[in-house]
Amino acid sequence: LENLQPEIKELAQRLRYEVSVRGKQLGWSEKVARSHFARNMRRLVAELYVRDNCHPFKATLLLWVQVPMWVCVSLALRNCSVGALGSAVQEQFASGGALWFTDLTAPDSTWILPVSLGLVNLLVVEV
Repeated sequence: LENLQPEIKELAQRLRYEVSVRGKQLGWSEKVARSHFARNMRRLVAELYVRDNCHPFKATLLLWVQVPMWVCVSLALRNCSVGALGSAVQEQFASGGALWFTDLTAPDSTWILPVSLGLVNLLVVEV
């Protein structure tokens, strides 16, 4: 989308000129000329999006999937850690860890997991 901006600006200038010339020829009011400009500009931009296969909705698609997924996973982990699913799950979390975190219900005193998770998320965002 960002790469198309110079081309869109150029098309807008050319279209604005063409609409003003045509509007003077046909005696259009300013409102009618703006309407023709907007309609044709939308059509031209849509053609550019199709040509370069870069519709703006594609940029937000990940957001529409990732945010609900993050909320569901966060709520599920919270429910598991506070024992909302039953004492059997709480006991499994208390004894089911690995490496330096043997108790999954206790906070990570070494801060290895929170820091590594933050760094991985930063890497994903930057890449």
